[in-house]
Amino acid sequence: MTRVSHHLLLCATPTKALCCPDPALGAASWDALKRLVREWGLEDPQRPEGIVLRNKADCLRICAEGPVLLIWPEGSVYGGVTPERVEVILREHVLAGRPVQEWLVRRYAFSALHGLNTLQE
Repeated sequence: MTRVSHHLLLCATPTKALCCPDPALGAASWDALKRLVREWGLEDPQRPEGIVLRNKADCLRICAEGPVLLIWPEGSVYGGVTPERVEVILREHVLAGRPVQEWLVRRYAFSALHGLNTLQE
């Protein structure tokens, strides 16, 4: 079984564009996230800390300050995510365990319930 260290959900190109009115910025942020996760070997199943999963989400129900990035399992939500910020967030938060406080817009608490993770506000 492959261990997962983080799951990154980026709401970058929503169909309703309530949080991210600039689709070009959202697409560029997504491209940067995909590229860096690959280049830095974060998808390697042999990575001792576990792999980093990434998904493009249509909506994370945070209709402001997009593009928006949710990092699981910490429940940290970053707003205004640009390609430059993606690199800093990956380096500081995902790799070094130090959230970038100035870009956090929300925190969720996840808890285990019957083997599933549930979102709690």
